[in-house]
Amino acid sequence: MTPATFWDGVSAKYAKMAIRNPEQYHLSLERTRSYLRDSDRVLELGCGTGSTALLLAPSVALYTGSDVSPEMIGIADGKLAEVEQSNLDFIVADADSDALGTGYDAVLAHNLLHLVDDLPTTLRHIHDITRDGGLLISKTPCLGSKKWLFGPLVWVMQRFGKAPEVRFFTPAKMERAIVDAGFEIVEAADYGSRYVVARKA
Repeated sequence: MTPATFWDGVSAKYAKMAIRNPEQYHLSLERTRSYLRDSDRVLELGCGTGSTALLLAPSVALYTGSDVSPEMIGIADGKLAEVEQSNLDFIVADADSDALGTGYDAVLAHNLLHLVDDLPTTLRHIHDITRDGGLLISKTPCLGSKKWLFGPLVWVMQRFGKAPEVRFFTPAKMERAIVDAGFEIVEAADYGSRYVVARKA
């Protein structure tokens, strides 16, 4: 099952799910907003049904939300049609796609990096499409130290089509991969998941 097929299949259920930890979500949202300027051009990778995009887009000049799932993007477009947010658009594309364009002031990857096939390749692509001095802002479940606990559960759920492919790594390993891709860590904190802000050198 491809990632697009999996997320298409759960898109309607996903859209109805409540935020698991709203306090941590809003804390990370405010930290993200503090790094964004009203002149910025922003790309969000793995935007899902567009909830975060709709909250952050008013803070910047242009905001593009992308996701590998056409069904997710369809739901996001439906939300967008109900509000006046002319600087926001949604596209179907995976995190490594050339269709994303280049020259972004900030690239957001919230709850995405543990799902990509090849983390170093994806981070290098993010580096390539970010302008010099631009930011990567990510929030990632890092379960490498608990793989013995979550690994078997995820494996069983995957066999029944209830979970996507997941990569297990520690915060240190993820942050090393971000640095190796050409970024400098600006901030690292925990808001339910590992939150990292990194600047393209």
